[in-house]
Amino acid sequence: MDKFFYLIAQLPRLSFDDGPPISIEVFLEEARKWMRPSEYRLLAGIDLFDTSTAKSRAPELVHAYRVFERAFRTDLAQWREAARAGDEYVPSTFSPALVRGADPLATERNLLEHRWRFLEEREADHHFDLQFLIIYHLKLQILSRLASFDTEWGRQVFQEVSGIRE
Repeated sequence: MDKFFYLIAQLPRLSFDDGPPISIEVFLEEARKWMRPSEYRLLAGIDLFDTSTAKSRAPELVHAYRVFERAFRTDLAQWREAARAGDEYVPSTFSPALVRGADPLATERNLLEHRWRFLEEREADHHFDLQFLIIYHLKLQILSRLASFDTEWGRQVFQEVSGIRE
């Protein structure tokens, strides 16, 4: 635990409403200095959108996140399918307000924020351990994804695909 204390103490604070204060690459490069190779491989292999639920040697937190992500995606797909068919579907993993009536960028932001909240709930139990670093890495992936969105380019692609011009 002591080795993680020094690593975590130097990491910048993450906030959903701000851009990523460091890149994922810089984070992983610094983490590598403080971790055993097996810990580093586990951390570097964490993917925000991984839905594999096969048992592994990963900490319970990783498994819990993957189960959450799989259930969330399944629920979202079922809700969207029901909406297309004009049927009523009440999702169990999210509020329909996250996706109802919002433009695609706002919807994606809402879905990422939902994941962020899931991680924040688990972060309270972890301060200077590997699980904290896993949560940090996932949150950094969320911020990096948000920062990658280009509103103008997205608007142009949407207009081309939909035939709608402003």
